[in-house]
Amino acid sequence: MILSILLFAGLTLVGISLILYLIPVNLWITAAFSGVHINLLDLAMMRFRRVPPGLIVNMMILASKAGIMDVTTQQMETHHLANGKLLSVIKALIVAGKANLEMSFKQAAAIDLAGRNVLEAVHISVTPYMIIVPAITGLSRDGIQLIAEARVTVRTNIKQLVGGAGEETIKARVGQGIISKIGAAKTYLEVLEKPEAISKLVLSKGLDAGTAFEILSIDIADINIGKNIGAKLQIDQAMADLNIAKAKAEERRAQAVALEQEMTALVQEAKAKLIEAETLIPAALSYSFRAGNLMQGYMKKGK
Repeated sequence: MILSILLFAGLTLVGISLILYLIPVNLWITAAFSGVHINLLDLAMMRFRRVPPGLIVNMMILASKAGIMDVTTQQMETHHLANGKLLSVIKALIVAGKANLEMSFKQAAAIDLAGRNVLEAVHISVTPYMIIVPAITGLSRDGIQLIAEARVTVRTNIKQLVGGAGEETIKARVGQGIISKIGAAKTYLEVLEKPEAISKLVLSKGLDAGTAFEILSIDIADINIGKNIGAKLQIDQAMADLNIAKAKAEERRAQAVALEQEMTALVQEAKAKLIEAETLIPAALSYSFRAGNLMQGYMKKGK
């Protein structure tokens, strides 16, 4: 009898625990006392939708205490089921509200699902952030190489955060603007004299268009003089011209040597022909003497 009573009591406790798990009355009471009205049936159905009702209740209480009243439990459930970071979204909405920034739950959820840190983005929007641009090397028109370092102060553009370009795009655009300004300077002294002119020109080009940031200022932190590229190019050109002149002189010398050798060969050929002709004279005289032509000619000359 006692065993049956204990078994019944145990089953009753298990049943009550199961009912309380499926129907979280304690969470419903906590929400009610916190001023958040959530349907008890909705809390029970969250179990079947694999949504932790404790998370939703806590986030609703947090949002309500911060004055965020336009967020529904359905929106929170959807964002959680999409593997979003619900706590970061609610905290971002709280910070945005305190800073008088316009941001809806839909915007914050979209930023979070896009893979960006929505809470950090709101913090950067409230407190400007400095982007350090790596050393940029430019060349002025007089051939002097200049190395500039820039600091870009930005804040988050909430409306462009989804689909907008990131920090690397800002660095690339600022670097391109600095190179363009240095390249337009007649001498490197112009750049060294007024480095703020680079900042003004680059800032006026609207380099933050299509990015997730709004550029507040561009400051040239340092400018160093690099190599004299113009002089180096002139020296290289002079060496190239010298090598070309040497090559042409060597070509002319080779032609002269070849011509000299050709003339020497012609002289040797002429000498050979002369020697050959000289060897033919005695033979001709001997033939004429034997034929009597030589004596007849002599006698005719005597007459």
